[in-house]
Amino acid sequence: QVQLVESGGGSVQAGGSLRLSCAASGFTFNLYCMGWFRPAPGTEREGVAGVFTGGDITDYDYADSVKGRFTISHDNAENTLYLQMNSLKSEDTAMYYCAAENFPCIASRDVARFNYWGQGSQVTVSS
Repeated sequence: QVQLVESGGGSVQAGGSLRLSCAASGFTFNLYCMGWFRPAPGTEREGVAGVFTGGDITDYDYADSVKGRFTISHDNAENTLYLQMNSLKSEDTAMYYCAAENFPCIASRDVARFNYWGQGSQVTVSS
């Protein structure tokens, strides 16, 4: 049974940083696709960042709005996905969800591709 549990959200002032974590269980963590999502106007969720890892290959996909500020990474030993968020803006305020997609897959931010979802972690950025 796949389980994803997010943590690390909180409140921060604009320009600050937060790191979200997603503890994963129930699937082969070193052969997977995962992503971070948040609600957006007009859509239920938008993809913030996606990652594919298979053997020695790692591929990433970032939304333009977060490129250069957010970094998605993973620790296979800890079965944990991270989202490092720097230079936070008020518009980054949202509930952030991690998600996993069954292999085979690609680095993607397409909500429809993902099969498993966490419960979310709230990020609030004050200006």
